[in-house]
Amino acid sequence: MRNRIFWLAAVLTAVIASPASAHYPYCTCALEDGKVACKGGFSDGTGAEGVTLDVISYDEQILVPGKFGSDSVVRFDRPSGEFYVLFDAGPGHVVEVDWRDIDGLAP
Repeated sequence: MRNRIFWLAAVLTAVIASPASAHYPYCTCALEDGKVACKGGFSDGTGAEGVTLDVISYDEQILVPGKFGSDSVVRFDRPSGEFYVLFDAGPGHVVEVDWRDIDGLAP
């Protein structure tokens, strides 16, 4: 009986003490064929299909509302002026990409 209790306690401790598996969002953007293409996903290999990606001006106006497609990519025309891309998959899963960090757009 003691042996069973010991092993049960050991297993429960291991389960409780094991870290939660975290997956972090990523978003990369580049100029492709005259459009900005942003690809998003998560560090565990899952895509971002259906997740919100908005293009926002520095004065917080949504310039291009969007969602990732089945290929986890959003394509849009480059807005005039300064902007950033906001990939928002919920609390703790937000990525911002400033227009200066988009490959092919930087001045």
